[in-house]
Amino acid sequence: MARLIDVGLDKLRGVLLGMADLSERSVATSIHNYIANSAESEQVHKWSEMLRSLEEEVSEVAVELIARYQPVASDLRFIKSCMEVAYGFSRFGRYAYDISEVLAVVGDISTCDKSDVIEAGKQTQEMIRLSIKAFTKTDTETAREVKKMDDTVDQIYRDYVKKATRSQDAKVKCSLSGTLILRYLERIADHATYIAESTLYIASGERRPRL
Repeated sequence: MARLIDVGLDKLRGVLLGMADLSERSVATSIHNYIANSAESEQVHKWSEMLRSLEEEVSEVAVELIARYQPVASDLRFIKSCMEVAYGFSRFGRYAYDISEVLAVVGDISTCDKSDVIEAGKQTQEMIRLSIKAFTKTDTETAREVKKMDDTVDQIYRDYVKKATRSQDAKVKCSLSGTLILRYLERIADHATYIAESTLYIASGERRPRL
């Protein structure tokens, strides 16, 4: 027999699935625009605002479920994790918009070497895909895979910053734009990792310390 709380839990899942799709599209579009030297950011901004609104909806539903049904154990863990995951998706949208705005700040960067950004972008998008898969299927193995991938994005960012500061003949716009983009991607990767950690929390009830 279905419980009354299950209707609310299903609503949370539905909203989060919509957020997952929007956040993936936001990040993918922003990276594509950067690589293509396109300053177009209006669509990504709209998606970012939609994600922020959906995050608020998740929070409202979650609070209502807690107040009305006083859930315990696994249900409460799931509800708390939904709020955290919704925040992560919202941050994906915000950072995607930040990436889209870089060209507006630094101007034309068509001659820059974007290989590091392309590599980090691919890794980050895969982390997003896997973190969504981990959460929707409560797949702990995939969640652990996402956490391992985070180190790769971090290393690309650190190496790029070192290279940019040591290269005396590097173009300022290239170094600045690359550093900004990689920082945003590094933060997106962090939030993908947090979503993966929420999956592990739902499955085990244990929190792992964040470094």
